[in-house]
Amino acid sequence: MTDIYTGAIEGLERRKAAIERALAALREVDAPSAAQVAPDAATPAAPGNRRKFTAAARKRMALAQKARWAKTKGEIKPPTPPEPESATPKRRISPEGIQRIIAATKKRWRLQRAAAKSAQAAKAVAKKGIAKKAVAKNVAAKKLAPAKPVKADLSGTDGAVAPQTESNAPELV
Repeated sequence: MTDIYTGAIEGLERRKAAIERALAALREVDAPSAAQVAPDAATPAAPGNRRKFTAAARKRMALAQKARWAKTKGEIKPPTPPEPESATPKRRISPEGIQRIIAATKKRWRLQRAAAKSAQAAKAVAKKGIAKKAVAKNVAAKKLAPAKPVKADLSGTDGAVAPQTESNAPELV
C-alpha cells in the first residue's frame, strides 16, 4: 500500500519539476532586458489616479464612520459633527441680475410665440391655397366627366334583382 503512495508522490514530484522548468523558461523569454524596464514600471499603481477628497470631506467621512462604529458597539452618544467651515461665502445673484434674467426670458418666450404664430398662419394660408386648388380641380373634372348611368329603380319589385340579360343590361357610355 505504501508503494502505491510513494509511486504517486514520485510521479507528482516529476511533474512539479517539469512544470518549474517550463515556468523558468517562460520567465526568461518574457523578462525584458534591464535597459527596457522603465523605473515607474516597478510600482503597481500610480498614486495620481486616486480620487482626491477635500479635508472637510475626509473629516465628514471620518465622523460618519465613527458614528457607524458607535452604533454597532452600542454607544449611546456618537461624536457630534463640527460647525461647517465656509472658506468663501456663497455667491448670490443681485436683484438687478435677477430682473435682467427675467426680462431676457420673457423676451425669448415672446419671440418664440410670435415665430410659432407666424408659422401657423403661413401653414394655414398654404393649406387654404391647396384646398382652393383642389376644389377648382374637382369642379373642372366634373365638367369634363361623362354622365353616370342611372341605377335601376327596384321599388316596383319585392327587392329581388333580376339577372342581367342583353335586354335589361345598363348601357355603358
